[in-house]
Amino acid sequence: MKLESIYDRGIKFHHYCNTAYPLRPNSLAQYEVHDNTAIREVIKKNIEEQDELCLYVHVPFCQSRCKFCEYVVLDKPEEGDADNYVEHLLKEIELYRDIIKNKKIVGYDLGGGTPSYLSIENLTKITESIKKFNLEENMYLSVETTPVIAANDIEKIKALKKLGYNRISMGFQTVSEKLLESLGREGSKSIYEKAVENIRAVGFDRLNIDLMYGFLNQSDEDFANTIKYTIALNPEFITLYRNRYKGTKLESESQGVTLYKVNRQYDIAYNLLKKAGYIANNGKNTFSKIPKDMGTSSYLTKRVINATSYIGFGLGAQSFCGNYLAYNLGCADHMLNKYFDAIDNGIFPINDIADLPIEEVHAKALSVMFYFGFISMKAFKKRFNEDFKDVYGAQIEFLQNHQLMEYVDEDTFMLTDYGAAHLYGIIPLFYSERSINEMFAMSERWLNDKKGEEIFLEKYDRKAYDAPSIAVDLIVLNKDKSKVLLITRGSHPYVNYLALPGGFYQNTDDTIEYAAARELLEETSISVNITEENLVKISSSKARDPRGWVVSIAYMVILNDTDIKPLANTDAISADWYDIKSLEKEKLAFDHYDIIKYALK
Repeated sequence: MKLESIYDRGIKFHHYCNTAYPLRPNSLAQYEVHDNTAIREVIKKNIEEQDELCLYVHVPFCQSRCKFCEYVVLDKPEEGDADNYVEHLLKEIELYRDIIKNKKIVGYDLGGGTPSYLSIENLTKITESIKKFNLEENMYLSVETTPVIAANDIEKIKALKKLGYNRISMGFQTVSEKLLESLGREGSKSIYEKAVENIRAVGFDRLNIDLMYGFLNQSDEDFANTIKYTIALNPEFITLYRNRYKGTKLESESQGVTLYKVNRQYDIAYNLLKKAGYIANNGKNTFSKIPKDMGTSSYLTKRVINATSYIGFGLGAQSFCGNYLAYNLGCADHMLNKYFDAIDNGIFPINDIADLPIEEVHAKALSVMFYFGFISMKAFKKRFNEDFKDVYGAQIEFLQNHQLMEYVDEDTFMLTDYGAAHLYGIIPLFYSERSINEMFAMSERWLNDKKGEEIFLEKYDRKAYDAPSIAVDLIVLNKDKSKVLLITRGSHPYVNYLALPGGFYQNTDDTIEYAAARELLEETSISVNITEENLVKISSSKARDPRGWVVSIAYMVILNDTDIKPLANTDAISADWYDIKSLEKEKLAFDHYDIIKYALK
């Protein structure tokens, strides 16, 4: 299949062709292993082949599940669920410890869900268990919280710092309370400010704030205000997450959001953040104020740049280690009981595990690498013992010829500015043949431009834009263009001033031309036919009318019968013919003097 076709389809199917791979939960079913003994052998073999690993612990609890959430989250957990969960989580970690042994751990994240939902006692148990592994010195131990918890429970934030977490991340997503409410999320500026105050008070000096964009009912102005507000709080890092829709409660809205809107909002953020001193390369979503700091956790940095293998612990957690990709029990049904039962029986709590061919491993690793907007030749060589240029020569040539990516040095193949805006066409170029075929099949069923337009228009808020009122003005001249028909206005503004006949275009009118003919008849009792050929000027200055932004569309009519006598009506006090040469600018309303002079040029 031609690379041009793959690229074009990825652009059109941009909500799915992102850094998350594969395209569907069951995409890799043909490579799955199901026997428990075979699963253990796959896990053991691949872990033992690694020199170093990253670890991730998933806490699936939240106060409520946000509509944009694509992760395994249990909202409104029952009493005792958290304690029971941590007890089994620790047992799962021990199942893996027997295989991981003393391998170097170069990254660790405690994420979710909301890890800080747990008690200090449970947070301590998890952290102490992880610290028994051979953790690399000076790496960032990263933890997630919510603004609500950080604002209301400083003791828990203090405990996290004491436990050794030296990077903390929390999601604002937006400061638009209207948008937050529609997304099922709690938040306010007072909560955000208190949260940051508490995080700083306990000594965290690496704070990341997550923001989201690309929502159907999120305006550019709302997003820009969110960026400006977050900058003012001075976090070290700001991460932009595009709403990915797939697997969320908002998925049905996805086709109403165009790639143009997504890129436009990213550009708004990029320019504001760059001006404020936050740095990120083309296409990278985490912006750092600390020089030479990627801004991301050690866990994410290692798995993105180096494709370092990682093991995920917890309900629905993902592992990508060597050649296998696995999802824990709970990834499909979000239920705890099966996860507990497997661990109680000494079995790895795997929902599905795929032992992948190398082209699928490549596709998974490269999709994730694009999270930072570049591919490291050295990292690819180390991970796969292959030369990236040898494996993907045709793709490299295509991307360079289309100015989508470029080599910035011998090691780094990076997105250009243009490429960053077209990332979702680039990623599928590195898919496996199976996944490319799947992308085309899915998009044929899913893509529907007409449906997308209906979704967009349903949420479209015309009042969100500074729209002008439309008025019509009539320049009615006699045959030799020496006289013009004027009215004396009977209402504010410009009451008692001379003016051209005219008025506002109303939605009940069929056309603006019809409105012009109607206004002339109502104010002067003169009936004429107005067409597009009569159009002479459009005046759009916001200063032309004291009532606000009123755009005037002026039409010119020449009457051959100079004996026609106007008769004032509606809001006109009088109507009469005036000698054009005798007109004084200051005695005419609005900019009507200038309109008359323009028409006579």
